Amino acid sequence: MLYNLTSITEAPFLPEPARSPERYALAVITDDGDLFPDIRKLLAPQFRTTLASTEDEIKSILELSDLNAILFDLDCVGDGPSDGLDVLAEMRKLRDDLVLFAFTRSNSRTLPLKAAQAGADEFFFYPLIFGELHIILSRVIEKRALELEGRRLLQQVENKAAFYGLVGGSPAIQKVYQAVEAVASTGASVVLRGESGTGKELVARAIVQCGDRADRPFICLNCSALPETLMESELFGYERGAFTGADTVKPGMVELAHTGTLFLDEITTLQPSLQSKLLRVLQEHSVQRLGGRAARKIDFRLITATNDDLEDVVRKGRFREDLYFRINVVPIFIPPLREREGDIPLLVDHFLRVYCAAAKKPLKALQPEVLEILEDYSWPGNVRELENIVQRLVVMVAGPVITPEHLPQLLLHHSATGQEAILIPEGGVDFDAEMEKIEIAYLNAALRRTGGKKTAAAALLQIDPQRMKYLCRKHRIE
Repeated sequence: MLYNLTSITEAPFLPEPARSPERYALAVITDDGDLFPDIRKLLAPQFRTTLASTEDEIKSILELSDLNAILFDLDCVGDGPSDGLDVLAEMRKLRDDLVLFAFTRSNSRTLPLKAAQAGADEFFFYPLIFGELHIILSRVIEKRALELEGRRLLQQVENKAAFYGLVGGSPAIQKVYQAVEAVASTGASVVLRGESGTGKELVARAIVQCGDRADRPFICLNCSALPETLMESELFGYERGAFTGADTVKPGMVELAHTGTLFLDEITTLQPSLQSKLLRVLQEHSVQRLGGRAARKIDFRLITATNDDLEDVVRKGRFREDLYFRINVVPIFIPPLREREGDIPLLVDHFLRVYCAAAKKPLKALQPEVLEILEDYSWPGNVRELENIVQRLVVMVAGPVITPEHLPQLLLHHSATGQEAILIPEGGVDFDAEMEKIEIAYLNAALRRTGGKKTAAAALLQIDPQRMKYLCRKHRIE
């Protein structure tokens, strides 16, 4: 009979690896009653072995969290090895953490490849050589334990560095996470402040996802994207016939955000007349469409964002002071990327995974020098600039490894590591030839400056006149 394992509950992801390498837990799946006693005797004391012969026993051992490996007899289920391969594939699907060893009495040459494709780590033909089996089992289990530990630690780092779609583990960004958690479940208005490209909309989304309006509408509007006349109709909506071309009724962004959240980016670009209308909406908790007579009660949370100095804009009279106090209940400052120490590697890894997957390409790797160059750069465009560069590299670099030569010249010129990459390419340089070029360049420059007078040129270069004449003869400079 071919066993059905689909009812087995999958084991927890990345269980703790075994801490006692002298006693690995091994399950032997076979219906050969004479084989198991020999395996148990010859693999002791390093392996604690368990026999599974029936479907229920197989299901039970697959649910053991401390199990390290399975030695599977492909001939013991169904009609032979082909059915055994199906069970092997099902076990691998259920337990990615286990080491799976398969063996058979069949002499088919295609079985090793098929077993590997089904998920077997190692494959043996019967009879088993127990000394070899012991060594290989130990080696592969130790390797898998190290892999799981590495994956578990990486998962911990990623979990610590990820927060509702935000990526970063630096102290600067951790403060943002704390502020988001503190304000998320309140109804307070939030203003996100920071340079362009720092990810203010992502922080706004994190506030929503972390709060009690996560499943409610989230409406975004960039206040600088439209002229004043269109912005008014987009923000507050209009009734049919309110103006030429208003052939239908249209609810505005404020109305669409009812029960949810309205995010207004670049709030300081909103025109004074619209600032007044927005203030009235916030005070009265109601909105009136253009051309409408009745006001509609609304309940929404307001999150705004700006890259301007908000107080300076108020002082200059470009932004209403009363609206400023309405929106600036809880300010959250988003740090620029240059102040987020240690976050660039995390962000680069994140963007590489996203864009390699989107382009259906294998995950690319960075040379260590590339990461040094990225960390040296000041990133005036912040996270958005970094994301754009990583996306460009994924698209344009054909090979699996990204090197300094692939980076934009702007980054190389701003980086000490990049300067080194420019000065000394991968193939190396002829040092004497390069020094000779520099000598010639200085001699010619000094002679041009002094009108061809070698004595004056020597003084300019702070060298002896005789040496000046020697260098000119050496490089054939008249």
